[in-house]
Amino acid sequence: MTQNPVQRFCLAWLIGAALLAPLAARADAVDTLREFGRDVHTGRANFSQSVTSPDGARKKTASGSFEFNRPDRFRFSYTKPFVQQIVADGKKVWIYDADLNQVSVRLMSAALGATPAALLAGAAVDKDFTLSAAPSRDGLDWVLATPKAKDGTIRTLQIGFKGKQLAALEIVDAFGQQSLLQFSDVQGNVKLPDDAFRFVVPKGADVIDSP
Repeated sequence: MTQNPVQRFCLAWLIGAALLAPLAARADAVDTLREFGRDVHTGRANFSQSVTSPDGARKKTASGSFEFNRPDRFRFSYTKPFVQQIVADGKKVWIYDADLNQVSVRLMSAALGATPAALLAGAAVDKDFTLSAAPSRDGLDWVLATPKAKDGTIRTLQIGFKGKQLAALEIVDAFGQQSLLQFSDVQGNVKLPDDAFRFVVPKGADVIDSP
C-alpha cells in the first residue's frame, strides 16, 4: 500500500454498519456542514488517521494536529509514526518530510481543488462538492461530499458531526484506498499565532517545485 504526501493529506476511512436516521435529522447534517464553513473561521484539533488498502488487508495509522484559518491557510502536523508537515500559507502548499529532509512545493490552485483540506479550510463548500445527507452511524451524523470534478484523486468523502462539532472525516480515493480521520479536542474560532501558517524551509532540505 503506497501513499504519497498529497494522498496522505487527502485521506479516507470507513467503520461500522449504517443505521438510517430520520430525514429531518439527516438534512440537518448538511446544514451543520454549511454552518461550519460559514461560521467557524479558525480552528484547531488533534487527529488520528487510519489508512486501509483497497482489499482491506493492510492498515497504517498516524496521528498529529490540524489548524486552519479560512479561507486558504492550514497546517497538518504529523507526529507519529513519522514527522511530516503540510502547510498552506495562502499562496503555496508546502509538504515537508523530515525523514527525507525534503520539501515539495505546489501552488494553492494546483494542490487543493476537491480535497478534504479545501472542504475544511476553504470558504465555499458547495463550489467543489455536491453535498447530500448520509445515514447516521457510529453515533455521528454524516454528510456525503461528492467531488464535482470527475478526474480528481478523491472518489467519495464523508464528514461526521457529533451535534454541531466536527468529529470525523472519511475518504475513499480513486484507487479504492480508504482513510479515516477522527478529531479530538476540537476548538473553533480560536486565536492562532501570526506565524502559524508560515513555513520556513529547514536547513539543508531539498526543495522540489511540483507542477
